[in-house]
Formats: sequence, structure tokens, C-alpha cells
Amino acid sequence: MSEKIDLLVIILFAIALLVATAIVILFTTFNNKKNKLIQEQLEKELNQQKKLHQIELNSLRNQLNPHFVHNSLNAIQYYIQQNDVETSEDYLTKFSKLMRLFFDYSRKENILISEEILLLRNYLDIEKLRFEEKLNFTINVDPKLDVDDTEIPAMMLQPIVENAINHGLFHKKGNGIVSIEFIKKNEVSFLVIITDDGVGINTAQKMNFVISKHKESHSTHVLEDRLILLKESNQWQIDYSITDRSELSKATGTEVKLLFKQLF
Repeated sequence: MSEKIDLLVIILFAIALLVATAIVILFTTFNNKKNKLIQEQLEKELNQQKKLHQIELNSLRNQLNPHFVHNSLNAIQYYIQQNDVETSEDYLTKFSKLMRLFFDYSRKENILISEEILLLRNYLDIEKLRFEEKLNFTINVDPKLDVDDTEIPAMMLQPIVENAINHGLFHKKGNGIVSIEFIKKNEVSFLVIITDDGVGINTAQKMNFVISKHKESHSTHVLEDRLILLKESNQWQIDYSITDRSELSKATGTEVKLLFKQLF
């Protein structure tokens, strides 16, 4: 009788062990499937977010200041009315080339620095015509920086240069200059410095206070949105600073620095 009881206990224990093992296996399987579904959902949401950022980046790159287009077309019309055929044709050729560059580069996430420089030169050439030689510019490139093999976010710098002209040099009496420098820092990063000798950001903000209270600068808005989206995309690390030059020396104007590091 005792042996039967012992056997029954062993059988019950074995059954309990099998049931417990089955429960553990079922729980582990369910938990793994649940985690897999959660992971798939997170990856799906991440991909959707990346696509959204890409769409937003493309939209921002397509934003060309309507005031610039309007002013350029008015300037072309002015030279035509003055029968200045040579200047009007030159202006129209540069403007058409700039529009093609904008459309071409807006399809790209990154472009070569050499391509960015080409766009900047065309943009500044048009602005120089519009300001009737009041505007001058220089673009200097570090010989150690390979502009034909180094990328930069597409059309990143044009809004900054636009700000330098419209809010710095526009308010200055006499001629003004915009300087753009590309400096290699190391194998994975480079520095861009954009300087103007205008009235400076502090004075410009005071002069435009009433307007800027109600409507932020197009160029500033585009730049800030680009920096936010690029940071969230985890593709670029960009350190950005803007300084009124009068705070550092007796010079006037504004200095903007951008340190680019592409993340791999």
C-alpha cells in the first residue's frame, strides 16, 4: 500500500512538473511573440518617422524666399526697361541657372561642398547685380578640404547668407562684404564661417523689432527647422553659433559658425 502511495506521489509530481514546464514554455513563447510584435511596431513607427523627416527636409529645401524671386524678376524687368540688354541677359542667365540648381539640389539629401559653393556663387552674383555693386563677397576654401569628396546637407548655407545680406548689409551705409570660409577640422568634420561687415545682429534685431515681433525672418525659420530635423534624423551633428562681431572686437557685422560632423 505504501509503495502504491509513493508511486502515486511520483506520478502526480511528474504531472505537476510537466504542467509547470508547459506553462513556462507557453509563457516564454507568448512573451517572445509579444516582444517581437512590439519590436516590429517600433521599427514600423521609426521608419514612418524617418520618412516623415525626409518629406519635411525635402519641403524645407524647396523653400525659396518669394521676396528674393520677386526682387530678382523686378530687377531684370528694370534693366530691360532701361534698354540695358547685356545686363538683363546676364541677370536672366544667372537667375535661370540658380533656379535649376535649386530644383536639382532639392531632390538630394546631401550634396558635395563644391556643389554648395556653386549655388552660393550664383546666388551672390544675382544679389550683387541687384545691389548694383554695393555688395561684394569672397569664398575661401581650405586646401586640405576636398570639396569634391566631402558632403554637406543640401542648400544649408544659402539661408544664412541671405540673412547676412537682408538684415546686415541692407541697413549699412556704403558697400558691404560677405565672406564664407570652409575649414577642415579633421577626417570627419569641417567648419564653415560666414561673416558680414553689416550693422550686426544686435542692431538689426532692434531695427526690425516691430516686424520680427509678428513675422520671423524666412531664412532664420528655415535654418532653425533644418537644424532640428537634421539632429532628429541622426545623420549629422551640427554645432551652430551666431555672434555680433562688436562683442569681440571693434569690427562690425555678424559671424556665424557651423561645425559639421556626418554620423555614420
